[in-house]
Amino acid sequence: MKRVRRPKGSHPWAAMAALAFEAQQVILMRTAMLAAGGPKAKKEARRMVSEKVAAAIEASQKAMAGASADTLIQGYRRKVRANARRLGRG
Repeated sequence: MKRVRRPKGSHPWAAMAALAFEAQQVILMRTAMLAAGGPKAKKEARRMVSEKVAAAIEASQKAMAGASADTLIQGYRRKVRANARRLGRG
């Protein structure tokens, strides 16, 4: 998956749009895997839920510590890109 870069100084909405695009690609790959079923799909379903809980906790902690919206979005984008790379290899 090609990384969508946000120009420095641009509005956080640009990063949010890039996150939405990247996440949609991960959703497509995960949906295909889950539809196929089997042990890999079961493992992916468990992983997906645990990752979402961990990411939400991490983002909440950063937000309470005063992190900017851009910092939070970039954190989610890193995780989404990592998932896209992992699922793309599978």
